[in-house]
Amino acid sequence: MRAAVIRFPGSNCDFDMFYALQDFGIDAEIISADNNDLNGFDAVFLPGGFAYGDYLRTGAIAKFSPIMAAVIQAANDGKLVVGVCNGFQILTEAGLLPGQLQVNKVPGFICEDVELLIENPNTVFTNAYDTESIMIPIAHGEGNYYADDTTLAQLEDNHQIVFRYGQNPNGSAHDIAGITNERGNVFGMMPHPERAVDAVTGNVDGQPFFKSILSEIIAGD
Repeated sequence: MRAAVIRFPGSNCDFDMFYALQDFGIDAEIISADNNDLNGFDAVFLPGGFAYGDYLRTGAIAKFSPIMAAVIQAANDGKLVVGVCNGFQILTEAGLLPGQLQVNKVPGFICEDVELLIENPNTVFTNAYDTESIMIPIAHGEGNYYADDTTLAQLEDNHQIVFRYGQNPNGSAHDIAGITNERGNVFGMMPHPERAVDAVTGNVDGQPFFKSILSEIIAGD
């Protein structure tokens, strides 16, 4: 499996994602946002950080990066596209996921481990979990997920909500922490599973997330 980790100006979790993927035997490569070709990659990861300084609005400038045309094409081709934190924000700005990430309900940067409820265990991102809740770190100031009532109803009805917060830290509608598109191949979440894969950190709850993705790619080969 080959995975592209997109590096935008201001990304700061690209190496975290790169090494997490490598730990699971995935052939990962960091690709500049100035690139415009993702041919040959099985999956695409948009990591956390502050792309283009988060000026205007989180992800608002990043969506115009040359690489985004290739990211959208990968999604349209059915490849796995994953956005974490700032990557989630970029995916919503690019229209690959519904909704918007806003400033936290109580303004300020939150950095802590939070409980996530696995709302849908039957996705390509959660099928390796054998528990109903996990602890995953968050680190964001604009993680408050918003969508209109119609969109929220569709997310609920289509089982597109993958993770919910056990105790909502940021005001997100319906306690949403992670969602997929209708097709199920594009996924975004605010928490950082790549920071919970090594026992030295005291938390390995992110491991099944990557094992789920890896098993899906292998099954599709």
